[in-house]
Amino acid sequence: MNKKDFDIRAKIIKETFKDNRPIKCETPEDERKLDENVHPGGDIFTTEDGEFIDFELQLNDFNEEELTKYIEFAENLYEKHQKHVSVYLLCPKNISVSVRECTIKSESDFTIKLACSQEDPCHIILNGIKNKLKNKEMLDGDDLHALAMLPIMCDRKDRNYFRLEYLKIINRYFY
Repeated sequence: MNKKDFDIRAKIIKETFKDNRPIKCETPEDERKLDENVHPGGDIFTTEDGEFIDFELQLNDFNEEELTKYIEFAENLYEKHQKHVSVYLLCPKNISVSVRECTIKSESDFTIKLACSQEDPCHIILNGIKNKLKNKEMLDGDDLHALAMLPIMCDRKDRNYFRLEYLKIINRYFY
């Protein structure tokens, strides 16, 4: 992740989720090892006090299954490091949230917060990918998958725009 993407995510975490803890770095891959078949998390950061922040764009309806996936992730990361885990989920205004806020009993120390945004996550994803290309960074499999999914995840009225952007990037990236 480049500095600009890091700064954007840190700003969202601070402003949207009211978390003012200084973020030290993106958590290295070797520190975020999780058990097999556990949700891998999104952008995982380490705070200056060694705690973890997982920032993700929630593009699916938020239901009991989604919540369970994030609980398992947070518990697994906590069990590996014995450090508090904060899971922050940013979702667009058009997804359905069918889970009420509740206390989750666990031996692990974690919090999960969901915030709905007026900003379209599809544009956030596309701009992040465009920034990578602009900075001559390689796109990974997750980037390519997210790019291909944009026309499906976006509002119906924006499908052609995201499909066109997908085709432009794929044709320029691979040819």
